[in-house]
Amino acid sequence: MSHKSGFVNIIGSPNVGKSTLMNILVGEKLSIITSKAQTTRHRIQGIVNGDDFQIVYSDTPGIVDPAYRLHEGMMNFVFTAIEDADVLLVVVEMGEKEFKNPKIFARLQQTETPIVLVLNKIDISTHEEVEAKVAYWKQELPKAIILPVSALLNVNVDQVLKHVAALLPEAPAYFDKDEMTDKTERFFMSEIIREKIFLNYQQEIPYSCEVEIEAFKEEPTIVRIMALIYVMRESQKGILIGHKGAMLKKVGSEARIDMEAFLGKQVFLETHVKVSDDWRNNPRQLKKFGYLPS
Repeated sequence: MSHKSGFVNIIGSPNVGKSTLMNILVGEKLSIITSKAQTTRHRIQGIVNGDDFQIVYSDTPGIVDPAYRLHEGMMNFVFTAIEDADVLLVVVEMGEKEFKNPKIFARLQQTETPIVLVLNKIDISTHEEVEAKVAYWKQELPKAIILPVSALLNVNVDQVLKHVAALLPEAPAYFDKDEMTDKTERFFMSEIIREKIFLNYQQEIPYSCEVEIEAFKEEPTIVRIMALIYVMRESQKGILIGHKGAMLKKVGSEARIDMEAFLGKQVFLETHVKVSDDWRNNPRQLKKFGYLPS
């Protein structure tokens, strides 16, 4: 029996549903999801295995015009994803009138890599509007397969898997068949905390924070985790902690529930807040957090 394997990289603008689609395709919540732009900062791989195939999905940050060195690192993940894909999943939403980054779109128009364009959020549009958008994107990317879906409602997502599997090259598995992701448990614990920060704070706070897991000690019945949350200014530290520590306690409690569900064990979570001036433009800090190569 022949075996197919390949890297299927997901790209698109912020908030078009890339992470929701990725999580449905993989069958696990690997990418954090909020209504705020730039929630995904890293390139996160999720692995789907069958008897005769292995699909390595890769969620990438939403495409933005870089304002910080952090953004430059995030966009490097996107450019790399375009270059090393066996199949590209380009996610757009019904409300998009054009692809927001002309430079990246020009590369998509010129690439020989197979493209599946996922037209997401069809649940908020009429049949006629969906047909018009399909025709528009077919004109923009004539070689692409256009698939209207609702990732939120899991409508037509099975068609994405079907077409992706058909486009994979014949190759052996790149990872062990029992692997689900290339990221560590520490990474997912930091992402869970970051998600709760995005959900509980407004304005610049979520974008000014980074989370580092300083200690991860697994015991027979409990996992002890110590997390350090970085902010850029003392004023942000005060907002993050809240009156008498109430806000930070809320974030920790919500994060611990998700951590226990992810790890299948009781979690003791300790959180601290530290100021790191303008870490988003600090190459040393960005290397430490994995946004720039070491």
